[in-house]
Amino acid sequence: MNANKYLIFILGALGGLLYGYDNGVISGALLFIHHDIPLSESMKGLVVSSMLFGAIIGAGSSGPLSDKIGRRRLVLIIAIVFIVGTLVLSFAQNIEMLILGRLIIGLAVGGSMATVPVYLSEMAPTEFRGSLGSLNQLMITIGILAAYLVNYAFADMEAWRWMVGLAVVPSVILLVGIAFMPESPRWLLEHKGENAARKVMKITFNDQEIDKEIKEMKEISAISESTWTILKSPWIRPTLIIGCVFALFQQIVGINAIIFYAPTILNKAGLGEATSILGTVGIGLINVLVTVVAVFVVDKVGRKKMLVTGNIGMVASLVIMAVLIWTIGITSSSWIIIICLSLFIVFFGLTWGPILWVMLPEMFPMRARGAATGVATLVLNIGTIIVAQLFPMLNSALSTEWVFLIFAVIGVLAMIFVIKFLPETRGRSLEEIEYDLRERTGAKPEEMKSLS
Repeated sequence: MNANKYLIFILGALGGLLYGYDNGVISGALLFIHHDIPLSESMKGLVVSSMLFGAIIGAGSSGPLSDKIGRRRLVLIIAIVFIVGTLVLSFAQNIEMLILGRLIIGLAVGGSMATVPVYLSEMAPTEFRGSLGSLNQLMITIGILAAYLVNYAFADMEAWRWMVGLAVVPSVILLVGIAFMPESPRWLLEHKGENAARKVMKITFNDQEIDKEIKEMKEISAISESTWTILKSPWIRPTLIIGCVFALFQQIVGINAIIFYAPTILNKAGLGEATSILGTVGIGLINVLVTVVAVFVVDKVGRKKMLVTGNIGMVASLVIMAVLIWTIGITSSSWIIIICLSLFIVFFGLTWGPILWVMLPEMFPMRARGAATGVATLVLNIGTIIVAQLFPMLNSALSTEWVFLIFAVIGVLAMIFVIKFLPETRGRSLEEIEYDLRERTGAKPEEMKSLS
């Protein structure tokens, strides 16, 4: 595909950049907000998690909304909500405004998390779907790195308002970029007809692919089922549960403990505030680089094989770090902590980070793809809240090595889940995946037999 085609996917994935930025920037801003607005430890946790509570609402409502009004129109709303939330947060004068700003941003974050992966998946040809779907995670990592760089740039001035306020820049770019983004062809086929879908598909598909995809989409579309009918059907329930557990595991294996509290961890290890933030810049850069690698390999290697490899690497990194901290102490092992955290990021960024966003839309049927992805994303945000709330308490109540060992055990459980329950989706069209899902659960309609 040429550069213009990729521009559509990059603009479509900008919501991921905003999610990453707002996730990462709070870790540095928390070091200085209390100078202007007094914050207890519990209030800090509330400021962090308030965005996540908003994300639950945003994810739960945006899925059905994207199925109704379209992916592109919803992204327009999300961009506006991002701008409003950022302005409220950057001009906050008290704890209530801090929480309100983060809550509004959370609405947009949840909406983008549920909508962007679906949009990218439905726009991408089968052979590039993994790579293009991974752009969402790449944008998330770029957003996190940008937040770390901004945090470091403004650390000496303690200018936390600039840290959080600069998120308005990519928000405006996303708002303007919507003018260049077409609607998803699968949504167009459902609501505007075949000609509208074909017109958009000519941008990213060749003619032979278009005919095949349109034929399969029409056969799926011929099934007279509404979004709600599919969601409450017994045949979709096992896949929806698997998708939700998959999303939950991605958050509780430990990644957000590192993203949210990396400066706090490094500060506890004996590094200064500015040096701690600089250490997180290095972690953020590694995250971006390995995600770039994942974009190029995800369509060449099985999804499950990559996930299992990632689990092994993440668990090993956590165990090694815990053992070293236990034997030589946290204050004398600051650089070992940075190395181990970086290795964790490498394995997560290559596997669990991008592959979740690729696979969630792949797993669900067309007429409920937005809603089902929204449900899974809602569960994902619940997992993020659990980590955001529990990690500071665990870090205070337990020694650091025990906290990391807990995450290592979770990583082992996640690996067992992948091996036993997760389906392989690489190399198959979205309609073929849906057909197999219906066939496995005894819900294969007569209209779809030509796909077999």
